[in-house]
Amino acid sequence: MTQVTDQLDSPFYLCPMIQEQYPVRGMTCASCAQSVEKVLSGTKGVQTAEVNFANHSVSLSYNTEETSAEALQKQVQKIGYNLILNAKNNLQELEEQEKKELLKTHRRFVGAASLALPVFILGMFFSGWLPGRYISAVLTVPVLFYFGGHFYQRAWQLALKGQSNMDTLIALGTGVAFFFSLFNLFFPQYWTQRGLEAHVYFEAAAVIVAFISLGKWLEERAKVGTSAALKSLMELQPDFVKVIQDEKEIEMPLEDVQPEMVVMVRPGEKIPLDGEVTIGQSYVDESTISGEPEPKAKKAGDPVFAGTLNQKGAFRFKVTRVGKETTLGKIIETVQKAQGSKAPAQRLADKISSIFVPTVIILALLTFSAWFIWGGENALTMAMLTAVSVLVVACPCALGLATPTAIMAGMGKGAKNHILIRNAESLENAQKVDWVLVDKTGTLTEGKPSLVKEEWLANADEWLPLLYAMEQQSEHPLAQALLKGLQKPATLPDFENFESHTGLGISVSYQGTKAGVGNRALLKNAGVQLSQEHTEKAQAWEAAGQTVVFYYAEKQLLALFGIADALKEGSAEAIETLQKEGYKVAMLTGDHALTAQNIAQQVGIQEVKAGLIPSDKGQEVKRLKAAGQRVAMVGDGVNDSEALALADVSIAMSKGSDVALNVAQITLMGGDLRNLVKAFRLSKSTVRTIKQNLFWAFFYNVLAIPVAAGLLYLINENWLFNPMWAGAAMAFSSLTVVLNSLRLNQLKL
Repeated sequence: MTQVTDQLDSPFYLCPMIQEQYPVRGMTCASCAQSVEKVLSGTKGVQTAEVNFANHSVSLSYNTEETSAEALQKQVQKIGYNLILNAKNNLQELEEQEKKELLKTHRRFVGAASLALPVFILGMFFSGWLPGRYISAVLTVPVLFYFGGHFYQRAWQLALKGQSNMDTLIALGTGVAFFFSLFNLFFPQYWTQRGLEAHVYFEAAAVIVAFISLGKWLEERAKVGTSAALKSLMELQPDFVKVIQDEKEIEMPLEDVQPEMVVMVRPGEKIPLDGEVTIGQSYVDESTISGEPEPKAKKAGDPVFAGTLNQKGAFRFKVTRVGKETTLGKIIETVQKAQGSKAPAQRLADKISSIFVPTVIILALLTFSAWFIWGGENALTMAMLTAVSVLVVACPCALGLATPTAIMAGMGKGAKNHILIRNAESLENAQKVDWVLVDKTGTLTEGKPSLVKEEWLANADEWLPLLYAMEQQSEHPLAQALLKGLQKPATLPDFENFESHTGLGISVSYQGTKAGVGNRALLKNAGVQLSQEHTEKAQAWEAAGQTVVFYYAEKQLLALFGIADALKEGSAEAIETLQKEGYKVAMLTGDHALTAQNIAQQVGIQEVKAGLIPSDKGQEVKRLKAAGQRVAMVGDGVNDSEALALADVSIAMSKGSDVALNVAQITLMGGDLRNLVKAFRLSKSTVRTIKQNLFWAFFYNVLAIPVAAGLLYLINENWLFNPMWAGAAMAFSSLTVVLNSLRLNQLKL
C-alpha cells in the first residue's frame, strides 16, 4: 500500500515522498536487477530504490513533484524491462502477467530447442555436408534473432547505458559465432587460401540459446504464483457486508464499513472484520487465526476476528477494527512486506556476472589486439580465430546450465519423495538452517478433533442410541468427533425438550428422564456427582491434552469420552531425526500450554511456546534471525503465514490452507513430517551439486580461455585451439554439468 511520508521528515523539504513497491518484469539474473536498481537510483526525484530479484519487485521512495510512477516506468522500459504500476492493488492482473511471462518463456524454449536440434545434428554428424551448412544457417536465424532476440535487445539497451550482464555475453558469443560462421560459409576461400579449413559454428550458437532459454523457463515457472498467497488471504474476507442500520439490513462494500457499525453474520458466513458480539450466539472456527482445531463458543461481549468462519448460529457484532488494522489485515501486510524483502543470497553465477562479462570481453579484445600486432603475416587471421575462440569457449552455456539442471534434477527427486520445491533460493537456504520451528495443529497433529478414549459405566448397547441421536442435533464440533468415533446404532430413539447450553453441552428429556452430554460444568448444573476415581481419570485425560466429555442420565454418569487432536504418524520419528542431525527444534502454537506440552513430550520437543497469535509467531522468527540464526518454519494454516513469510525457509504441509501453501517455498505432500528430513538432505545434496557444476563451468573457462587465446600455439604451431575446438570444449563442459546433475536421481534420502 502506498505510504506518504511526513514532509518535514523528508530530505526533500516540503515535497511529498511516496513509498511504493512495484513488480518488475523481464529480469533474468541478478545483474538485471542491478541494472534496474542503478537506473532507478540515478533518476531525479528517487530517494531510494531496492530491487529484489527473488520476487521480481522494486521498493521505491520518490518525490512526486520531481518524478512520477509513469516516468520511472519509462526509464526502466528504456533498458528492456517494465514496471507493473497498478498490479499491487490488482492481484488478478499481476497473476495474469506472471502467467503470460511463463507462457512466453516456454514458447521461446520450445521454439529454440525445436530448431536447434536439427542444427546440432547437422553440425556434429554431417559437418562436411555443404547443403547441411546452408540449412543450419537458415534454421539458426530464427533461433538467435526471434526466440533469442531479447538477449540482443537487452544487451544493446544496456550497452547504450554503459552497462552489461549475462545477456551481453550471450549476445556477443552467439552473435560472433553466427556471423563468423556466415562469413566462412559464403567466403571459405579466405581461409582455404591460407591453408586453413573454413569451419562453421551454427550449432554452438543455436544450442547456447536453446539451453539458456530452458534455464529461463525453469526459473519463470518457479516464480509463478507469487501473488497467490496475498490473493488467498484477501479472499478470507467477503466483498460485501450486511450492516444493521435502523433495524434494517443493508448490504454495503467491505471497504465502506466503519468502526462502531453493527454487522450481521449468518451460519456458514465469513466474519468480515474484527469486532465484538452484541446479540446472538454461535461457534466460530478461528483456526485461521489461532490454529486451534476446536471452534470457539461466541456470545454477547466476546471478540470476533476477520477471516474466521461462523458455523451454525447467527449473531450481530459491533465493528472495532477495519482495513489493515484488523488481525487479518496485519497478517496480509506482514506477508506482503516479507515477500518484497531482499533474498539473503543469489546464485553464484549471477553474483560474479558483473565481473565475468566485462572480463571476457576485455580478454577477447586483448587477444585480438595481441595477435593483430605480433601475429606476423597471418596476423588478422590469427587475431580473428583466437578472439572468436575466446568468446565461444567463454560463452556461459555450462554456466547457464549449472543451476537449472541441478534444480531440475533436485526438484524431480523431491517430487518422487513427495517434496515440492518452489525455487532455487529455498534450496540454497534450506541447507543452512539452524532452527526448525514447527506448528502443532495440522503439522505435528492431524488438525481435527477425534475420539481417542471412551469408558462406559453403563450398558453401552442400551444408552449409545440416545447419545447418538442427541449428538446428531448438536452444532458443536466435539459432537461431530463423537459421531465419527462411535458406531451408529441400527435405530435411534425419539426424545423431547432438546436444549443447547452454550459453552456447556446439550440436554434432552427421554422417557421421563433428564439426559445430557457435555463438560463438567454441565454435570454440576444437572446435579451429577463425580466419584473420586472418575474425577482423577478425567484430570489424567485432560493432562494428556484431551477434552473430556461426560454423558449422564437421571443424575447418573453413564460414560466418559476423551477427544483430542491425534498425533500424526511419523511426527515423533521426524523430530528425533532432525535433532540427531543437528537441528534445534521448537514448537510454536496458538493452543493451550497444557495441550502443547503434552504433544511436545510425545514427540520429544524441549522448547515450547504456546498461546501465540500469528504476530507472536512472526516475532519469534524475527528474534531468532536477529540473533544470527537461520530459521525454517513449518506450518499449515493462515495463522502460520506471517511466520512462514518471515522465515529463511518456509515449509507447508500439503493438507494445510492455500495461504500457507502459497507463502511456503517447500511443500510436504501428504503432510508427512518425515519428508522434512528428506527435504533438508535433498537441499544439501542439490546445493553441493550446483557448486560442483559452477566449479566445473568456471574451471573450463579458466583453463580454456588462455588456450583459446593461442597460448599453446606459442609452444607448437600445430596446437591452435580454433573456434571448432572451442565449441567442442564448451559442449564438453555442458555435458559434464548435465551428467553431474543427473547423479541426484541416484541419491538416497
